[in-house]
Amino acid sequence: NKQMQRFNVGEDCPVFDGLYEFCQLSAGGSVAAAVKLNKQASEICINWGGGLHHAKKSEASGFCYVNDIVLGILELLKYHQRVLYIDIDVHHGDGVEEAFYTTDRVMTVSFHKYGEYFPGTGDLRDIGAGKGKYYAVNIPLRDGMDDEAYESIFVPIISKVMETFQPSAVVLQCGADSLTGDRLGCFNLTVKGHGKCVEFVKKYNLPFMM
Repeated sequence: NKQMQRFNVGEDCPVFDGLYEFCQLSAGGSVAAAVKLNKQASEICINWGGGLHHAKKSEASGFCYVNDIVLGILELLKYHQRVLYIDIDVHHGDGVEEAFYTTDRVMTVSFHKYGEYFPGTGDLRDIGAGKGKYYAVNIPLRDGMDDEAYESIFVPIISKVMETFQPSAVVLQCGADSLTGDRLGCFNLTVKGHGKCVEFVKKYNLPFMM
């Protein structure tokens, strides 16, 4: 029907029993995590059902219905002047980038496969706009990235971002589709490779949401 078309529901974002509850849990998990970090009740919070980075303000996209990450970051911004978002999913974090494309309070850094690949965004030259110019960082990568190659890119880039942006909170999206063997992904990372990214970010001892 028209409502489904309007919000891009169907095809890769089908309606299913319990969809509303799923969205509540996913979005609520990230908001609750941000509240805990804001109250200094936790140093690290993990939302196992979160990371739905493709959803837009008024449309579902790429298996994502509600962008829990954006909602979590908005909550963090109530207490933190600058929040860093890092995305290591094999797909570009387009929904989060779009939400904060014109602000200098959130820097988005996305490592992803580029080219003829969903969602087809995340060019090296996409750097933000208005106040947010230079606050969107895109690192398009080739197929077959392994742990060693990924770390050699991730560490220097995130080091420089931390040094220049100086965030007071960090959100890391660890999309498992960048791991080897994923049927939609094209990278060859292992769980250890993901773990090294987490470990590196954790060293900065900032409020940390995953």
